[in-house]
Formats: sequence, C-alpha cells, structure tokens
Amino acid sequence: MADKPHVLLICTDHWPAALRGTAGHPVIQTPTVDALAERGTEFTHTYSECPVCIPARRSLMTGTTPKTHGDRVYSDRMEMPGIPTLAETFRSAGYQTVATGKLHVYPQRNRIGFDEALITEEGRYDFGIVDDYQMWIGEHGYTGTEFLHAMGSNTYLTRPWHLPESAHVTNWITTQAARAIKRRDPTRPGFFYVSYTAPHPPLVPPQAYLDMYDLDEIDLPYHGEWNDDDVYPIQALRHLEHPYSDRDMRRARQAFYASCTHIDHQIRILIGTLREANLLDNTIIAFMSDHGDMLFNHGMVAKRVFYESSTRVPFLVAGAPIADRRNTTDDRLMTLADVMPTLLDLAGIPIPDSVEGISGFGPALRETVYGEMGEGDKATRMVTDGRYKLIYYPTGNYVQLFDLERDPQEQLNRAGAVEMADVQQRLTATLVQEFYGDDLSWVTNGELQGRPNRAFDPPLDIGLYNQRGYHWPPPAGYKNVGGNA
Repeated sequence: MADKPHVLLICTDHWPAALRGTAGHPVIQTPTVDALAERGTEFTHTYSECPVCIPARRSLMTGTTPKTHGDRVYSDRMEMPGIPTLAETFRSAGYQTVATGKLHVYPQRNRIGFDEALITEEGRYDFGIVDDYQMWIGEHGYTGTEFLHAMGSNTYLTRPWHLPESAHVTNWITTQAARAIKRRDPTRPGFFYVSYTAPHPPLVPPQAYLDMYDLDEIDLPYHGEWNDDDVYPIQALRHLEHPYSDRDMRRARQAFYASCTHIDHQIRILIGTLREANLLDNTIIAFMSDHGDMLFNHGMVAKRVFYESSTRVPFLVAGAPIADRRNTTDDRLMTLADVMPTLLDLAGIPIPDSVEGISGFGPALRETVYGEMGEGDKATRMVTDGRYKLIYYPTGNYVQLFDLERDPQEQLNRAGAVEMADVQQRLTATLVQEFYGDDLSWVTNGELQGRPNRAFDPPLDIGLYNQRGYHWPPPAGYKNVGGNA
C-alpha cells in the first residue's frame, strides 16, 4: 500500500464555477484555489446533473445519474442505493476513510462507507440527531447559539458571524479535518473528504472577510431578455428574489464572496497540515462543489435550475502525484458522477461496474450532459454539448436555447431562430431520448408538447424558508415547516 497516494477531496456547497480568479471573475479573491489550479488540472466544463444538495451528493458518492440513484427532487428521507459508494470503494482498497462536514444522507448518521464521520448537518433537528458541530458548540460554552445570528438557512440577508471566528462552522470543519489527518492510521493511505457547508446560506462570514470586499465594487447581477416571460416555472423561480432590494442583493453577493474567501484561506491550513505530516508529496487534492448559486442573476437565487450559475461547478485536481499535468485545463464535458471514477483512476483502484461516470484522465469522452431537476409543475430538464445548451420547462412547454460561446451569461434565448433550427432539433432529440417515467407524457410523436401553462400563485411561507431558532434545549416533536431544507 506504500505506493498508493493519499486523497483529499474538498467539496463546497453552492459555489459556482465562475467564482474563482482563474475563471476571470473581476472581484472574487480565491488565491488558494487559484494556486491549486496552477498546480494541477482544471476541468472547465463540469456540470451538476441535478443541482440541489441531496441528489447532487448521491451522484458524487455513487458515480451514477439521478435515474440510477433514484432522486431528482430532493428526497431527504431516501436511503442510499445498494451500490458501492466512493468511500466504500476506497476502504475496500485498503484506505482509511474519514469524512468531515456535511454528508446530507439518510439516515443522518449513515457513514456511507467512511470509517469515521464528523458531521455538521446545518441544524436539522427534524431527523432526531444532534450533529458533531452542535456537540462541539455546546462543549465550548455556546450551547444552542449557533443560529442566533438570525440569518436564514435559505435566505440572502446577511450580517457578520456573531461568535468567535474559531467557533465558525467553516473553521470547525477545517480543524476537525486537520485533526483527522494528524490522527491517521500510518499503515494505510488516507481518503479524506472535507465537505464545507458554505457558501450556502446563512450568509454570516467573519467580519474580517467582509472587510476584504468593498461593497461599491461588488459586481451586479445580470438579466436576460427572456426574464419576464410569463411561464409558470420562471415566475415561480423569480418569486424568491422579490423580498430583496438592490442594496440587499449587493450585500448578499459581498457576503457570499467573503464566505468563499474564508473557505479558500482555510484550505491553506489543510495543505499546511499535510505538509507538516510529510504527506504532501504523495497526496492528490481535488476541489469541487455540489452545485452553484444564481445569486440574483436572471432574478433568481439559490439552485434547482440549469443556468450556468447554478449547474456549472468548479472541479480541479492537483498535487505532486500528477505533477506532469500541472497548470493545464481540460474542456471535456464532466459531471459529478465523473468525480468518483476520476479519483479512483488516479489512485489505481478498480472502478466498480455500477459506476456510470467517466474518469477525467481516461480516453473516453461524453458528447452531451443531461440534467434533470424536479417533477410536476416546477420540473426542468437540460442537455448541453458544451457549446449549446437546451433547457426545457414542460409546464408551458417552454424551450430555451443558448449559445454558450457567444452568450456565456445566457441572456439571449435562441429557441425558434431559423439559423438555430438544426442545433435545436439535434439537442431536442437527445433530450427526449433521456426521458423516462412520467416525463414520457411530455412527448407526442417525438415532439415536445409538455403540459398547459398556469398562473403562479405565491405561497405563504410563514417559516421563512426554514429559519432556525434558539437550539437549547432541542425542540421536542419538531416538524419541518415552510420552505427548502
């Protein structure tokens, strides 16, 4: 086993591919991630095939598509499928496997193949589990106070972190991961999964990181000419933006960028810990996100859509074991299902037959990426060949077609344009071939027919999209009310 490399997989939550210095963003400060990109390979066209937390992480941890792992909605009480996970496969190959941070699986303490899991699950009391971060907070004199900053876990108001920086969940994840590296079994290679909950709201970075960004320099959201189209799914998605003023939006983006930089700096501690443990020369380091965040682009927030801000994610692999590939970019189409075979391939571990993903360092290439999100009236589907992207909303039978090369911000819908007819026909045929289950009812004789449009009636969300409260003592008989988890 001495010849096997250690693997450090760093996953963030809600981090769009565009929010990195190497991606050319004019404001974001990501010196560590940029340095890793220069020391490895950056896969520039990586997509989250179902851009919401649980389905995305099921694809990551099984190397399979939503059709195989069973979730394209956000099924928070769906058990993992009975196929080898990423952690199980590393462990079966002799690796010590440790997870720190967010797993977002059910049951909540399911280790999905990890020898050890130190979890923070964002205060979800409805599962009857107190996570390790909550226990740590209590043991260090802050019992029940982790959410007393009063910012919502799915909203975009912001303020600075209210406790000492050492008690911030981002710092806790880093410290626990560094301890796991220090406590490793010296007779085995290690697979260390470090899963940050940020920059997912609540947007509460430490004040020092907010101070790194001048509010007046924050770039503003962009909008497409199609943003006001009267289609139910578009109106439902845009509804979440309505409580925020222009200043709120700028402050939210400032706090979001600050949260990214906070994580970026914390990654330096992990690298330093590996170096001081004499592991750095034999460690593969990967950085990625489960999905992105619209951040008010096109009048939308969060995820669940197939615009670039939501579905396109960073994925890079660096480290001394792949030094011959340093400072390279690879524009092949990748998905979250490809992360598992990519890391196994680099570690020289056989890839399970159940894996549908493709190694980013192998010869096989995919021609298109198919994405599916939701069912019912809010369902949306996507197919892209890297240059062109077709997005389909069955309610209203609404099609969007974007030329990502000429229009990377997806501001001009080219669906129906005469000069785009061949492209639209080709991508539509590919899209329809991927349909299964109830989706087949959207097609007649190979043509998209969808379902009737309907008016959007804003719901009454009295729970403020899962606002957390004072967490001592833990609430008895708690039920999840009002909003997304």
